[in-house]
Amino acid sequence: KLRITARGGLYSGLLAQHRRRYLHGREALTPAELQARLGRAYLELWGAAAKRLTGETIEPVAKPEAGDKRFADPEWSSNQFFDFIKQAYLLSTQWAQSLVDDAKGLDAHTRQKAEFYIRQVGNALSPSNFLLTNPELLRETVSANGENLARGMRMLAEDIQAGDGDLKIRQSDADKFQVGRNLAVTPGKVIFENKLMQLIQYAPSTPSVLRTPLLIVPPWINKFYVLDLTPEKSFIKWSVDQGLTVFVISWVNPDERHAKMGFEDYMRLGPLAALDAIEQVTGETKVHTIGYCVGGTLLSITLAYMAATNDHRIASTTLFAAQVDFTHAGDLKVFVDEPQLELLERRMAERGYLEGKKMANAFNMLRSNDLIWPYVVNNYMLGKDYVPFDLLYWNADSTRMPAANHSFYLRNCYLDNTLAQGRMVLGNVRLDLKKVKVPIFNLATREDHIAPALSVFEGSKAFGGKVEIVTPDRAFSPEVMAMNLVPYMRALQKGKTTFTVTWRLREVRREGNLLRATLGSDYGDFTRERVVDQVVVNHGTRPLDELYFDLKPQSSNGGEVDYDALIAGSPQQVARNAEGRFRLFRIGDAVSSRNTHAAIYDALRLVKDI
Repeated sequence: KLRITARGGLYSGLLAQHRRRYLHGREALTPAELQARLGRAYLELWGAAAKRLTGETIEPVAKPEAGDKRFADPEWSSNQFFDFIKQAYLLSTQWAQSLVDDAKGLDAHTRQKAEFYIRQVGNALSPSNFLLTNPELLRETVSANGENLARGMRMLAEDIQAGDGDLKIRQSDADKFQVGRNLAVTPGKVIFENKLMQLIQYAPSTPSVLRTPLLIVPPWINKFYVLDLTPEKSFIKWSVDQGLTVFVISWVNPDERHAKMGFEDYMRLGPLAALDAIEQVTGETKVHTIGYCVGGTLLSITLAYMAATNDHRIASTTLFAAQVDFTHAGDLKVFVDEPQLELLERRMAERGYLEGKKMANAFNMLRSNDLIWPYVVNNYMLGKDYVPFDLLYWNADSTRMPAANHSFYLRNCYLDNTLAQGRMVLGNVRLDLKKVKVPIFNLATREDHIAPALSVFEGSKAFGGKVEIVTPDRAFSPEVMAMNLVPYMRALQKGKTTFTVTWRLREVRREGNLLRATLGSDYGDFTRERVVDQVVVNHGTRPLDELYFDLKPQSSNGGEVDYDALIAGSPQQVARNAEGRFRLFRIGDAVSSRNTHAAIYDALRLVKDI
């Protein structure tokens, strides 16, 4: 029932989890052993620094992770002083992380919290965040005679004032954007409203339109126009231009009047009310739907409710980075346990809602090295002008959450995971996702810190119908959505409710232990080269846990594969032996047999290493 198209991203995330499980399964080092290892690393760093003083070329003892922008300035490597500080910092943070990894007797939630807060402390103490240990900051301060610091202090004061006493870090130039002027400008009008939402219908831009309309359910955390940013990035505009009749829910920014509005109210006054309004306006009883983030969770809950009540108005559903199984819900679970929820509920009871800035701060902490510390340095130390960025402008345009709704969401999803377990009850109806038979297209992303790819993948198994799950290997954005939905929407225009995209290798090159590939499909090529662990997975009836977690395909006689025997001989011999019975990898036919054999050979070596 589930077909997976993995383009590197999903598999990479699962591989990382395998490594973590292996790490936690090995014999842990004691604190004394870890301290001794750190001491040896420091001595090695001192020795390397001394040799470098004599003119020797020395390999670094510690290197930043690929993509770490904090140490991009050339002086972090060319200047021995800053290079030493950088490496000492990296060794120290690695040691701190090892203390958590090797700690004994921790339950999973406590370990996750410890990992999260150790990371936060490590990010805050980075030498890149301090004037005297950041070469770029020192150069700018000297050349500007300290004027950069004066500008930064003015900007800091403005941000504290804008946050009513709390620091509200500006991530974009807010003066460059305005909703209705250069954001959310796709023509449309409000055709229906109630106390929780307004329903927007967008004007057609094509001579004829698809008969079945499309309803988009965005999250109520932040605002709907993430799907309608500048015209060239607008997914809504793109959908309208494909001939779709598009309706979008715009949620109210709640206040104390909405304190008791719960999840059931959001379902009835949100998607269900929108379906009623769409039928009244268009006369159509079938609607295609899209749910984004928590809007996708609400839409999935609505699907389960409609399945239980024999309501069949939804023809298909597309989910963007939406979770229904919260087992692997990422670092947001750090903030969800009984003591923290009780405290949060008491605070929400005071006003009837949760301030949007509280959620914004939590989201920023999930990626503090991207969303906090770069802006602290650029804004308050370098004194640089804010860069206009539409997505970050939207990110800062936060909304409040009603107390009853938010409490239900955190308890039933993040804390107790009742939806995935078939225990959630709304409107006196027990919800069972296995009863949902409508076709579902599920888009996950590798680097999503709110809806991790593994979490989305696990949720895909909860539905009872056919699910197509696609994972791009770059961050989530409206452009990525449009890129992946082109074939889907084309299929809808032709009256189809499902489609299949099979990605094939266009070109393969091996570099050491890595397989580098360019991917393509019948709907267009990905000309950008990327590293992939797994090229295409076409999944039939094989158990998903076996496929993705055990990674132990069965041999022809029913036993486990003998990996040592399997990889003996040339790549061509290995591939011929594996083809037809090693079902984990299925390589497309758009490459030469030599490259196909090499790809299978490298893939099998990777599995053996795991």
